[in-house]
Amino acid sequence: MEVKVDLTKRGVGKTVLVVDDSPFVRKALENAFLSDGFKICVEAENGKEGIEVAQLCRPDLIVLDLSMPVMNGLEAAPILRKLFPKIPIFLFSLYADDLSQQVASRAGVDFVMSKNEPVSKLVDKAHEVMGASSHSSSS
Repeated sequence: MEVKVDLTKRGVGKTVLVVDDSPFVRKALENAFLSDGFKICVEAENGKEGIEVAQLCRPDLIVLDLSMPVMNGLEAAPILRKLFPKIPIFLFSLYADDLSQQVASRAGVDFVMSKNEPVSKLVDKAHEVMGASSHSSSS
């Protein structure tokens, strides 16, 4: 089955990795990114699984939850940052307001956003960050 890609969408051909222990949140983010033209949305339910999946799918963007079992977002971020020094890493958390930007930056996180914000704002920020880093990859 072939999926028709709407070239007016901004995320054409990009892969996003969503790491969150809530299936509901993963699904909501997947729908938001795919409807904006992203090619693939890969999911993982904790940081450890996210790292394993990231090595297989080599994403263009990683979205991490902060609070997850096994390995949380702040524990996974520095490992993902070492593996993928140029890929934007977002922390999307209910506890975003309690987290200092400094702590997040030290862990390798590029952007922290509260889950109380609309998902569309996260998608917009993704394009803003990826647009800044992907000028050379025009096909």
